[in-house]
Amino acid sequence: MTLEESTLAYDGLASHGRPKLITEVPGPEAMARIERDRKVTSPSLPRAYPFVPRRGAGAVVEDVDGNLFLDLNAGIAVTSTGHCHPRVVEAITRQATELLHYSASDFYLPIYSDVCERLDEMAPFDGKNARSFLTNSGTEAVEAAIKLARYVSGRQYLIGFYQSFHGRSMGSVSLTASKAKYRTNFGPLMPSVYHSFYGDFEYLEEVIFKRVVSPTEVAAVIVESWLGEGGYVLPPDGWFRYLRDLCDRYGILLVCDEVQSGMGRSGTMWAIQQEGVQPDVITAGKGIASGLPLGAMIAREDLMRWELGSHGSTYGGSPVSCAAALATFDVIRDEGLIENARTVGEVFLAGCRAIAERHPILREVRGRALWIGLSFSDHRQALAVEQAAFRKGLLVLGCGDDAIRISPALNIREDQALAALEIFEEAVAEVEAGG
Repeated sequence: MTLEESTLAYDGLASHGRPKLITEVPGPEAMARIERDRKVTSPSLPRAYPFVPRRGAGAVVEDVDGNLFLDLNAGIAVTSTGHCHPRVVEAITRQATELLHYSASDFYLPIYSDVCERLDEMAPFDGKNARSFLTNSGTEAVEAAIKLARYVSGRQYLIGFYQSFHGRSMGSVSLTASKAKYRTNFGPLMPSVYHSFYGDFEYLEEVIFKRVVSPTEVAAVIVESWLGEGGYVLPPDGWFRYLRDLCDRYGILLVCDEVQSGMGRSGTMWAIQQEGVQPDVITAGKGIASGLPLGAMIAREDLMRWELGSHGSTYGGSPVSCAAALATFDVIRDEGLIENARTVGEVFLAGCRAIAERHPILREVRGRALWIGLSFSDHRQALAVEQAAFRKGLLVLGCGDDAIRISPALNIREDQALAALEIFEEAVAEVEAGG
């Protein structure tokens, strides 16, 4: 398919303003594919509902039966520029014809440093220079941050937070504390990790530092700027200022995990920019390359002093993923996607608050821009609404104990948002009526 043909196909699918279902969902082709999948894939994969996508464009995804869905989860906050944005696809295609792989750990890959230069420009370090290490995923970026923090500080202990999610690899899952099942049967986990409560102003000092570990032995506080899997929760006012002051007092690094909240979803490039502090290290992933596997650990230049060979990755910073990232950065900037996230986010927030007034089972609406959490009475209700929405052609995804997140592509249109709100209210009303 030529670029022109690809763009026409994209425009045709992306233009849809609401779902279009031609079979019951899941349809026959989807069920056949699910049966094949169940025979060969790991049973650990936590599929949310029987959705079998075939192609996507913008905020619209078509399944294998030809049903069209509105996507409010963007592949778990990944497709920041929408599905298959033509500029991203063109950059990937061009790079794939030139060079698929050469390890940036062992050689000087030009496009790798191009991405790092752009991340340096974006880094929320108050004008201080940054250096970056590129990874294949968000969890690898967190692993890199753990290693760097221990290396440069000479300290071993780490502080994480309950309700947090940092990934499922061994170091990251030792910090993760959103659900016990992520840790069950994998112990012993990485030692020297302690947890405080997200948003709490006392427990870290009054319990952990006083009773458990001296702050002078703590390498880093590793925290999601805004809680993602834990429920799409915002921190209380002043809490990050409190953390920053605490870290400065004891020489502890403040590492902000923005794997889910970064790349403009919060209404600024990084959510931490709305909290009035600068971190020492930031991790990125998910939306950084519009769906291709890429993550980044970005640190102030003065901290990036680990020795040659201390850390590396064969595939991290793949040329194709880097091409997608550069195109993603350009699209976010050139097409005003951060402003669109704020504008359409206000439509979603206002609409969800109106739904909550009419349907008391929706107990809380919280968030900013395209980072919105909707709490119900319990997990059962949230799951029922998620499933009802799916059957109506709307893709949403749960988070936390009792919530649903709204985290669509940054270029979702207002007409699509209004249609999504209408369908979401139908799903809420259906669950409410069913008790």
